[in-house]
Amino acid sequence: MTLSACTTTRGPRPNVIQVDEPWATYYSAVVGEPFPVDGVDVRRIPQQFWRQDVPFDGDYAPGTIVVNTSEKFLYLVHPGGTATRYGVGVGREEGLNFRGTATISRKAAWPRWTPTANMIRTQPDRYGPVAGGMDGGPTNPLGARALYLYRNGVDTHFRLHGTVEPWSIGTNVSSGCIRLVNQDIIDLYNRVPVGTKVVVVS
Repeated sequence: MTLSACTTTRGPRPNVIQVDEPWATYYSAVVGEPFPVDGVDVRRIPQQFWRQDVPFDGDYAPGTIVVNTSEKFLYLVHPGGTATRYGVGVGREEGLNFRGTATISRKAAWPRWTPTANMIRTQPDRYGPVAGGMDGGPTNPLGARALYLYRNGVDTHFRLHGTVEPWSIGTNVSSGCIRLVNQDIIDLYNRVPVGTKVVVVS
């Protein structure tokens, strides 16, 4: 896949970059969804945050999700000392405050979203109009999928979810928990069942 900031029919194309496989496929538009999932302009995301399989030597059982909030990486641990690594954006409130172990107790495609009381209080003009919640869709801040983390059967209000702002991957963002590019959260959602262990470290 070739991505271009400016395409012409003649002469040099200095702003063109070549995106190799598997990323050209990973971040192309997703078909078969009830709402559009556009292809991602990966030029806006540093390459270390693109999905890739990497060596992994942490002491975690295969199938565990490990989120490192300071590195901005999420790892899905595989057998044999490897993991699939995804780049994430980390919310300045929930994302930076949560630590420890939890369990994915609910999964949702195109989830409904409700802003927190603190978000409504601090940004009433932005969040007040949707205080009652927003149905899933292409403008919903949770994106295409959400994984809900519980601890001892109680909702932690911590989510792994998609985003409509892929350029925010690799940063501390103003709100939310742990966000992934929609293509990545769909991939992760399809790989992990309810009951998956999640460990959040810094």
